[in-house]
Amino acid sequence: MPAYPPRYTQLQVVQPNQQFNADLGVGWEASSNDDVLQMWLGTGPQLDGLGHMGEAGEFYNCNQGKDFSIITGLTKLDISGIPPMVGRGVMIDIAKQMGVDSLQAGQPITSNDIKAAMKSQGVTVGEGDVVLLHTGYTDATLKQNPSLWAGSIPGITNEASVFLAGLKPMAVGADTWGLGAVPPRAGDKIFYDHVVLLKQHGIYILETMNTGRLADESVHEFMFVLGQARLKGAVQMIINPVAMW
Repeated sequence: MPAYPPRYTQLQVVQPNQQFNADLGVGWEASSNDDVLQMWLGTGPQLDGLGHMGEAGEFYNCNQGKDFSIITGLTKLDISGIPPMVGRGVMIDIAKQMGVDSLQAGQPITSNDIKAAMKSQGVTVGEGDVVLLHTGYTDATLKQNPSLWAGSIPGITNEASVFLAGLKPMAVGADTWGLGAVPPRAGDKIFYDHVVLLKQHGIYILETMNTGRLADESVHEFMFVLGQARLKGAVQMIINPVAMW
């Protein structure tokens, strides 16, 4: 499961006190498996809720982190309050716009890059849409060079996050474990795209999206469907969204 370090997923399959062919006293020999999972919810394809990142102790809608962030879960802005997302999705192929199969580690994506890609690919963004950026980076790098993949990604600049927020989408995502470039462009703040989208505008972030097939088939508009597990108090959630076209 690809994850931003030090996040991990650990699964155990158990047969608690009832190994295979256990006599449960009901006249037959039961055989079953259960599973126990320990993981960070922000691994693989994931949804960042509004309680994930703020600035100077303040989060979306002027909520103070000290008032709602406790060890047993967020009492506000958790992902259990996010309804299923069903809407128009658009894929903006940044790699194609730049004439490459994959962007390079740390390569910045500016608002002008996004605008040029939208124009050349006939993409329009309406209020409430889900916007996905394809960089090709995960497809090209995760298996071949996992340490590079985990350590640096191409991504949007701070000003590009402001541009995207101005389009008023429901969510913005990319095929990388973050959204902004790591390391950031000179003069930018690292991960500040999260502050712009989550804290300042209430726009959800989708990470490690599987956009490869959309890019391969030049699918730029589709129906986006996501019904994430609504775990009370959770900051993020591992997800399995579907694009339908």
